[in-house]
Amino acid sequence: MVEHHQRVAFLDKVHLFSGLDQGQLGGIAPKLAEREVSAGTQLIKRGDKGDGFYMVYKGKVKVTLPDAEGERILAWLDPGDYFGEEALIENRARSADITIVEDSLLLFLSRENFDQLITQYEKLKPNFQVAIKSHKLARSIKFKWLGKNEVIHFIARRHKIRLFQALVAPVLSLLVPLGLFFLGILTAATTPYAVAVVTLVLALGWIIWRAVDWSNDYYIVTNQRVVWLEKVIGLYDSREEAPLSTILSVGVETDEWGRLFKFGNVIVRTYVGKLEFDHVDHPVQAADMIREYWERTKLITNRSQMDVMKDTIKQKLGIPLDKRKQVELAPVVPLDEEKTLKTPFWVLALQNFFQLRVEDGGKVIYHKHWVILLQQAWKPVGLFVLGIVFFFWRVGLLAFSPTLSFIHLNAAGARRPDTLAVTIPLLLLPVIGWLWYEYTDWKNDTFMVTGDEIFDIDRKPFGTEERRSAQIENILSISYKRKGFIAYLFNYGTVHITVGGTQLAFEDVMDPAAVQADINRRRSARIAKKNEDAGSADRERFATWLAAYHKNLNEFTQPTTPPTVEDVAKAADKTFDEMQIAADEDGLGGEDDIGDEFDGDGEYPGDF
Repeated sequence: MVEHHQRVAFLDKVHLFSGLDQGQLGGIAPKLAEREVSAGTQLIKRGDKGDGFYMVYKGKVKVTLPDAEGERILAWLDPGDYFGEEALIENRARSADITIVEDSLLLFLSRENFDQLITQYEKLKPNFQVAIKSHKLARSIKFKWLGKNEVIHFIARRHKIRLFQALVAPVLSLLVPLGLFFLGILTAATTPYAVAVVTLVLALGWIIWRAVDWSNDYYIVTNQRVVWLEKVIGLYDSREEAPLSTILSVGVETDEWGRLFKFGNVIVRTYVGKLEFDHVDHPVQAADMIREYWERTKLITNRSQMDVMKDTIKQKLGIPLDKRKQVELAPVVPLDEEKTLKTPFWVLALQNFFQLRVEDGGKVIYHKHWVILLQQAWKPVGLFVLGIVFFFWRVGLLAFSPTLSFIHLNAAGARRPDTLAVTIPLLLLPVIGWLWYEYTDWKNDTFMVTGDEIFDIDRKPFGTEERRSAQIENILSISYKRKGFIAYLFNYGTVHITVGGTQLAFEDVMDPAAVQADINRRRSARIAKKNEDAGSADRERFATWLAAYHKNLNEFTQPTTPPTVEDVAKAADKTFDEMQIAADEDGLGGEDDIGDEFDGDGEYPGDF
């Protein structure tokens, strides 16, 4: 049985009820019915009539849609998530299947009570509308770069007013073919009609291109990261992102027009700057959604750390451990294997020939795209090809000419080879040297990712070498951009990596999205390993002290005579000796290790 105050606290954390005070939430809480549902139950089928609104208080729920492969997982719902509101708000059938994955406790609001709630608190309707719009958009699009268990919590496009602004110029351009049609009618000439048809096609193409361009930009929040996805077909493609753990605040900026038409900017500030969700519909409600999932991520992490601490203390005390379910943290972004399989064979062959990506164990080395090599070396390549063509032309001419030959007699009667046939290869030698220099210069520009560092290495043949590096766990944000038709066609671009106050750039690398995923995978693994190592030592030390206290609790609670100064000194010496022995046995080290546990400000940097 969920207590009244627990229900109120639960509702207060759900963004759908943002704007209501404690008293109003207290009036809603008693109307929530509790439903315990066992794992494996299919609670809702697609097409069912909406009977009410559900919130997950405990457990785990799966949202799916049928597809060619059986089912498509839309989302995993955890405590604090909800479902069923779309069918009630829009008065239609259920849009997805709902299956209970773990034994769950759901809070249920009947359709009648839900309708009364929306009628009584009109301010809640925008909250539900933003959520519904986000869920619909997430269902309609499948992003291949999402992790296996990564869930989109929020997704939005720019407000339609931005689309209308973008369409002003192309719509006005329709006046040109319209005027030409009238001119053709007045003059009875065919030329204006022909020109009108051409300009009409161009204007309609412009309108379609602007509309598609508007629809390709997304603002996304998953259970792992905040993403700004921007794409101009054939010209530009970028994805800027920051982990949820780097968010500092979420705010809203708007003006009079925005307040009138319900749009504004949602500002997500991170350690390295901000991601601006420009012209978002209902920005206050969108910001509340983002803020809720950001806070929830922090709570999940803290809860996981506390559970591990409890288990460590139980181990020290010899208490049997309860089987505890592993808490799922933010997933690691995988490589898009499907995309690799669909890559044309000739592209893979060029990649292997030029070795654009070399993986050796846990180390990955990237080189600039071969298009960049062609841009750098087109002059020596052109001269070399021209020289080869000219050489074979001369050899062919000598072979088939009745008067010329490769070896002929000079004026002194001595035999000598044809001057051009010998001179051309000699002239090609410096061209080959030039070509080798350009290839080596291209080959020496490398970008490397290891398990704990990233490197940007620039080395000139017979010249200097510049090497920049950074610890991979210090990366604060990663973005990539593909600019221009050539970069879009051959899929290369620049990955920008922010580390502290500086930036590293992996320039012109093949498939920048895959490079970004490579770095994200290794960064996540490194941070998890580092946190585990640091937290393990801390937990062992704290658990040892708490266990020692618990086992000797009787000594601490027994009444004793006041100790003398000599007794205190002897006890202190004995205690420090025992702590040193315990530290040595546990591998915690001595004084040097203790110094490493604290930072310069005297604050403890561990997880607990």
